[in-house]
Amino acid sequence: MFGWNGKFLRINLTKGTSATETYSTDFASDYFGGRGFAVRILWDTLRPKTDSLSAENPLIFAVGPLTGYPLPNSGKLIVAAKSPLTGGYGDGNLGTWAAVHMRRAGYDAFIVEGKANKPTVLHVKDDAVEFLDGSDLWGSNSFETEAKLKQVYGRAAGIVSIGQGGENLVKFACVVSQEGRAGGRPGMGAVMGSKNLKAIVIEGTKTIPTAHLKKLKQAGRAGYQEILTKPNYKFWKRVGTLGTVDWANINSALPTRNYQEGTFADAEKINGFAAEAIKVSNRGCPNCNMTCGNVVKDAAECDSELDYENVAMLGSNIGLGNIAQVSELNRIADEFGLDTISLGSTIGFAMETCEKGLIKEKYSWGNFEEAKALCRDITYRRGIGDVLAEGVRAAAAKIGGGSGDWAMHVKGLEVSAYDCRAAPGMALAYGTSPIGAHHKAAWVLAWEAQNDRLGYGEEKAAHLVATQNARGIFECLGVCRFAMINLGLDREWYPKYLTFATGQKYTWDDFNRVSERVFNLMRAFWIREHNGAWSSEMDVPPARWFNEPLTEGPLKGAKLDRQKYNTLLQSYYRKRGWDENGVPTKETLEKLRLSIVAQQLNL
Repeated sequence: MFGWNGKFLRINLTKGTSATETYSTDFASDYFGGRGFAVRILWDTLRPKTDSLSAENPLIFAVGPLTGYPLPNSGKLIVAAKSPLTGGYGDGNLGTWAAVHMRRAGYDAFIVEGKANKPTVLHVKDDAVEFLDGSDLWGSNSFETEAKLKQVYGRAAGIVSIGQGGENLVKFACVVSQEGRAGGRPGMGAVMGSKNLKAIVIEGTKTIPTAHLKKLKQAGRAGYQEILTKPNYKFWKRVGTLGTVDWANINSALPTRNYQEGTFADAEKINGFAAEAIKVSNRGCPNCNMTCGNVVKDAAECDSELDYENVAMLGSNIGLGNIAQVSELNRIADEFGLDTISLGSTIGFAMETCEKGLIKEKYSWGNFEEAKALCRDITYRRGIGDVLAEGVRAAAAKIGGGSGDWAMHVKGLEVSAYDCRAAPGMALAYGTSPIGAHHKAAWVLAWEAQNDRLGYGEEKAAHLVATQNARGIFECLGVCRFAMINLGLDREWYPKYLTFATGQKYTWDDFNRVSERVFNLMRAFWIREHNGAWSSEMDVPPARWFNEPLTEGPLKGAKLDRQKYNTLLQSYYRKRGWDENGVPTKETLEKLRLSIVAQQLNL
């Protein structure tokens, strides 16, 4: 087998044991790696209705067949489990040297089971696995944890860890690496914390098996060179994703005061140029030459790595128009190991809930000190922070008073940073995202802005399906999508890379089939967990977008139409080969070689 290592490492924290498992070439070809491996392993090993924070919920770290090779942006690691925030399939990716080291250590996934009896650090060096006492690290933030471990294992080691948010089982805690690389929005850090697993250190020294190494290296160099020639490259290096702040504001999509509006009067104070004024460096993932992390000096004169979503959610969404203060909130979140998107949403929810008189605590829009204090209260589950640490869906259910109307989530995952009152296609993308309301699966907003912005035509459903399939493959290959999606790297490089790595011929038709198979399996996971209680209502975006029109900006008066959205949703289902409730049909699953899944769903 070339391209893949052909091995998983199964780790039992309860017993303190590990074992190597092999998998077949057919399994590799059907799922590729990363998200594909993760969801199939979860489907096969997790008993339905298992408590997400129990020892029985496996935590999976998986890489793809392109991870670690000398080609553009090939340093991605997927972390996945049943989500404690949503109750469905949950994952996220982060760029980290831990991904590269996993490949070099000879593995394509770690399957972490059980629960350690005390805080533990897992150390994997090639074939050697150690379970180390991590009690002295428990209570440290993610930055401190990694720094201490690097003193022992060296700066080159690959390390992932959790902060206090994961330790305290905050439902939107993430896994963190390299002081700002974070992944696992749906609570993967909480799952890691529930297992008493503080950190994983990986050191790999082996060679990744490659069919045509010389051709792969040549193609990798050519891809790097092409990126440098792209018209937007220099501007990207200056502001990265932060250029989206102005674009979203102009297009009435910038979340403002808990999505009450889509425009923010102080947008220019938190945009890419504002960040550029306090920028000190760029930071990126392994093997990347289009580094998107803008490192700035925050209000406390510390380094903070920014991108669009954390600036929008911790800035305009809470009414804060000061880039240095937004940056400090972002750094605090990274240190604690909290997802910045969900954190910004819960803070915004709390501020609005206070504004409407439903809680006794006092929070006001744009108040930096109050927001900072709330970050700590959520992390340590103090007072109202304990309620908010469960996410906005659960918080609204507990607080009541109609607060569910402004709890901005889909399936329990807080909406990432785009208002969709005037974007039915993007609203549909959030509604049907495989992990809850996340833009990563399909950011169709720019396309929609140029193609019948307010329409509900079937072409939007078709475009969404194609976009979800195209983006989903990057989650399986173990590379970042930005080179192709944001700068326009020729898409044909990717099947070439996989062909050279594995020695097997691949095309985008193959990619789309794998992506569609994985997407349907994730959907099946959700349906199995809901045990007959699934309906199309699960794919509907927040009530606010239907009930409250925009009152400011160029699209003033716009809101979603529920009946038209339902029609669009049904168009999407038909194009996916799903029934009227969004359940994949038996024929669709069999076509995707998922017959066993159809049987388990009693289709």
